[in-house]
Amino acid sequence: MTARLLGVTLMLALASIVEGAEQSKPTIILDTFVLPAGVSWPYDMNQLKIETLSELIRKDGQYFFVLPEPVKDAKGAVYTLGGEVLEWHAGNRAKRMLVGMGTGRETARIHYWLTDISGKRVFDHTDTIRQAFLGNAYARSVGQLAQPFADKIAERLKEAKLTE
Repeated sequence: MTARLLGVTLMLALASIVEGAEQSKPTIILDTFVLPAGVSWPYDMNQLKIETLSELIRKDGQYFFVLPEPVKDAKGAVYTLGGEVLEWHAGNRAKRMLVGMGTGRETARIHYWLTDISGKRVFDHTDTIRQAFLGNAYARSVGQLAQPFADKIAERLKEAKLTE
């Protein structure tokens, strides 16, 4: 399943490069997020990277080329998206079941940034994300935070104003 998803994601990334080759869109290379010392995170960061890559291609593909690894002949501006999970809170299942209405959800605080080719940070943001209300296909490996994680980053990258 993972190999198939990665294959589809890579095909989407390559298709977006071929379609927009004439245009001058910035390229964003997605790094795997890291955990600072002392922060617990029960999910697979590589799976989270795949989910984020897919969402960025889907939501921001018209603004950026989004790739999982650097390429040698990238044209135009190239940025690297890096980040870290600063906090994670499991939430309270009983509270979600009894009270509902968005309470007791799993949350995380994430910090992410874009660096240009020289290593200078051109965009820096910290957000709190909350568990999705409905389940997702990757709940065991990335939990209910995968969709909100990727969605929040995709929305915020539009604020980076990397394109005209």
